[in-house]
Amino acid sequence: MKLAKVFCFSITIFIVSCSKNDTEEMQPAVGSITESVYASGIIKSENQYTVYATVSGVLQKIKVTPGQTIAKGQTLFQIESDKASLTTENARLAYQLSNENSRYIQDKIAEMETKVQMAKDKLVVDQSVYNRNKNIKQYKVISEVEYERVELTYKNSKSNYETAVKQLSQLKLQLKNDQSRNSNNLKISEKSQSDFEVKSAFSGELFDVLVKEGTLITSQMPLAVIGEKNKYLLELDVDENDMVKVILGQKIVVTLDSYKGKVFEAKVDKIYPIMDERSRTFKIEAHFDNPPAKLYPNLTAEANIIIQTKKNALTIPKSYLIDDKFVLVNENEKRQVKIGLNDYQNVEILEGLTAGETIYKPK
Repeated sequence: MKLAKVFCFSITIFIVSCSKNDTEEMQPAVGSITESVYASGIIKSENQYTVYATVSGVLQKIKVTPGQTIAKGQTLFQIESDKASLTTENARLAYQLSNENSRYIQDKIAEMETKVQMAKDKLVVDQSVYNRNKNIKQYKVISEVEYERVELTYKNSKSNYETAVKQLSQLKLQLKNDQSRNSNNLKISEKSQSDFEVKSAFSGELFDVLVKEGTLITSQMPLAVIGEKNKYLLELDVDENDMVKVILGQKIVVTLDSYKGKVFEAKVDKIYPIMDERSRTFKIEAHFDNPPAKLYPNLTAEANIIIQTKKNALTIPKSYLIDDKFVLVNENEKRQVKIGLNDYQNVEILEGLTAGETIYKPK
């Protein structure tokens, strides 16, 4: 939906004096004219966010009330978690059992380490005998049968040692995996159980609780609204056709329904560089130069972002302009003009008219 171009702040900013009579004729006036972009939006708290749960379940207990000051990490809601508690208890029992089994595996590891050492000692002896007989074989001191027996003994010792080392490695890996798996399962279960306690992400003020106890909630259901206390900003929507004119630091003139007749000033602090496809608008944030005495989230605001102001400009009312490029002189003669800045009521004339000429309002 396109934003309506409505300008609601003080008319004294824009009105240019013009002499007008009963015959709907006038002369252009010289004065100031300000070009601005309309935006509408709401008041939000700094870092305002909506609280959601990460799990589904029945809301068992609401532990806070609107208006309350909230600390970071404070529990806001308790969701029924009997099943999660049982899962956590089972994981804890499995972890304790794995610790008991680990002592048995550690005994097996110690036993296997002894076997590895014995296999290594035997391999050292058999390898020494093999190397010695291999060196004297060429002198025909040892028979072929005896040499093959020595060689076979050495190969068996080597194989036994390698097998023992592999078994020891497997036992150590089994112990590590069992402990890690059961420890991780316990941590996951404890984390899952903690998800049934919905906590605040940071300190601030609880503005609203959006659910009631006994409600079946889901991860898509908003539960509460939290933001920083006594710190507010403007969140405004700007039409896509006007967005190219908006830059950081521009002055904004703001009116609030809660403060009728008053005008406040703000500055553009943040521009979100993506368009909302549904509303065809861009979102910007601004902060008041001197904010009102009291503000609340979701108060409505209308604003004009000041693009530029020009003094001593030759202006006429927009109602005297035809097709954005002609005016009537001599009552019915069209004359082409070149326009410049424009506000909600007046338009600047750059070429085609002088201050002393009379123009007529088209019928």
